[in-house]
Amino acid sequence: MTDRTTYTYTVLRYVHDVLTGEFVNVGVVLFLPSSGTVKFKTRSTIGRLKGVFPDIDRKAFVRAMHAVRRALQGVARNEGPPDLFTDVQDAATIARKALPLDDSSLQWSPSGSGVTADPGQALERIYARFVSRYDCPPRHRRSDEDIWRPVRRKLEEKNLAQRLQEKSIHGEVDDIIFKHAWKNGQWHVYEPLSFDLADADGIKVKAREWLGHLAAVVAGGDAERFKPHFIVGAPTDPKLTDAYRTALAILERAPNSPEVFEETELDTFVARIEDEVRAHDAEQDSRRHDGSRSY
Repeated sequence: MTDRTTYTYTVLRYVHDVLTGEFVNVGVVLFLPSSGTVKFKTRSTIGRLKGVFPDIDRKAFVRAMHAVRRALQGVARNEGPPDLFTDVQDAATIARKALPLDDSSLQWSPSGSGVTADPGQALERIYARFVSRYDCPPRHRRSDEDIWRPVRRKLEEKNLAQRLQEKSIHGEVDDIIFKHAWKNGQWHVYEPLSFDLADADGIKVKAREWLGHLAAVVAGGDAERFKPHFIVGAPTDPKLTDAYRTALAILERAPNSPEVFEETELDTFVARIEDEVRAHDAEQDSRRHDGSRSY
């Protein structure tokens, strides 16, 4: 059976502002009391700190981290197996030999503990949990404008983009401003909605907000006649598909019977706009032609 040994660990924190207490983890020290072994891993670059704290002094941080690593190397060399006269120590005690407790921006966390058969693997696991897991840049989530951009390009190709204008629909209770609209007896209004959000609740809330907007404008029956059309972007996280489908159902049941197109239906959506605009123009031309002939 593989021998397992107890270890303790402490996390090195970069505290940017002692008043707010905001910090980012930048390193880990692991200590095995039975053998006196000290292992550590620290951030070697400024990483995501610049994004979290834009005013961080990069040179000062790099110098400080270099000094901590050098001091930890010295502590690791000097530690050894405990004897009868050695006080029981934990990782935080060992780490403070390299970086004493003071009011600087680098601080040690209280010690944690565990049991492992592979101390090196344990160090990597703890580092990944507390430090490197936050290194991935935040994933770009598409905005409403991102969803509209390919629509605009296709409308421009068909010389139709200029036909759409901003329109404010005034109701008895509320108003809604649509950036893309045109009139053919009633107003046709088009709204891009990105549901590429972080969680299911956010997706449903956004759909419910639009349900509320439309209901507030339609309430009282004083609003101009208008037909809503939504083109929607799906979440990239497949775990949010159910919430997305619920959001579509909420939109489809909103007042004025909105038409909802998914971004995969982009060509159909643009073709619908084109057909309606061309039919309107043809009807107007026919009326003008008939009027001139009757004269």
